[in-house]
Amino acid sequence: MRKMFIAAVLLTGIQLTAQELPENFQSLLQQAEPELINWRHHFHENPELSNREFNTGKYIADSLKAMGLDVKYPVAKTGVVAILKGGRPGPVVGLRADIDALPVTERTPVPFASKVKSEYNGQAVGVMHACGHDAHTAILLATAKVMKAMQKDIPGTIVFLFQPAEEGPPNGEEGGAPLMIKEGVMDNPKMDMIFGLHMASALPVGQLAYRSGAAQASSDLFKIVVHGKGSHGSMPWTGVDPIMVSADILEALQHIVSRQVELTKAPLVISVGSIHSGVRSNIIPETAEMNGTIRSLDSAMRKDVHDRMRRIVKTIAESAGATADIEINTQTLINYNDPSLVKKTLPALQKAAGEGNLIESNWVTAAEDFSFYGQKAPSFFFSLGGLPKGKTAKEAGQHHTPDFFIDESGFIIGVKAFCYLIFENAKSK
Repeated sequence: MRKMFIAAVLLTGIQLTAQELPENFQSLLQQAEPELINWRHHFHENPELSNREFNTGKYIADSLKAMGLDVKYPVAKTGVVAILKGGRPGPVVGLRADIDALPVTERTPVPFASKVKSEYNGQAVGVMHACGHDAHTAILLATAKVMKAMQKDIPGTIVFLFQPAEEGPPNGEEGGAPLMIKEGVMDNPKMDMIFGLHMASALPVGQLAYRSGAAQASSDLFKIVVHGKGSHGSMPWTGVDPIMVSADILEALQHIVSRQVELTKAPLVISVGSIHSGVRSNIIPETAEMNGTIRSLDSAMRKDVHDRMRRIVKTIAESAGATADIEINTQTLINYNDPSLVKKTLPALQKAAGEGNLIESNWVTAAEDFSFYGQKAPSFFFSLGGLPKGKTAKEAGQHHTPDFFIDESGFIIGVKAFCYLIFENAKSK
């Protein structure tokens, strides 16, 4: 019987991992869950915009200090880093949560809904956790609490990153993952790998979803300014209409997507989100400005699209007797899940989610600045379901909208996933 048991353990790394977890792990999870939910309610009711998470950062730092962790605060303006050294040898593993909210006025009926007002780019706005960052923060805090209680059994060192400004810092400011990295969060101690999770409002509660390799798109922001020649609206032939030139450019940009790139290789999205020109109906203005985003999941395609856009903007403007400038600025890189790390740690996610609740997802054209951490160490970013049972994906409160909603009953699976990932990597250094 003993030989049969040993053989089974050697054949399945999952059983071996289970033996390495302390016997009180499940009870620690149960104890942490009520506080996890309370933390989420607090952050949701008190959201703060990117690089303005002053109260959020202090609250996180104070909570971690109360747990007995080694805390660095502030980092990257309002972020927090906490370090927990385990009692067993092992790798240095980073776990990351984002803490900022969005300029969205909440419309959900929950009793802890945000009523916060603020200013964003000179405009009065409501503030809401409309993307799940409040849940990410609460899950990582709960993970820190559970891990602290298991410290003597932990293999290696855990670095908890509470990152501000994932949605992008205000105009003219540094922030987010690039600033965290610039300030050395991945170098002291030097991370061997890093993990992150994101709530998904259309993924059923209780499920985890992942994709190996390119998983989420890069995000590039572009600005196109067309310079024409103003004229009276009744005599357009005396000028050069920048609005008409902009319309031609906008249409040509979509031809890149539909006719010029190999979409079977990877998706591509080019969207213009704003067009500004003119002040009066009978005046043809001198300039027109377009702002938009490029989303790509292939680095070679991304470079090719940038080159095509620059050529199209220049030649279309010149053909109409106008000129045009284009700026393309990187917001995030392609979020790339290291295939070897994914393969090695899938058993941990399977164990956290339970049978049938770990699924492989399609590409996602949304972007995440978690992608920058992957330039410094192997990284793995996965999704946690928040769609209430009995609801369809079409009924989900969509991300970045006033009706965004996620079911809290599956949050504890995020804590389990992080914990299992730590123990699964015990021998990876």
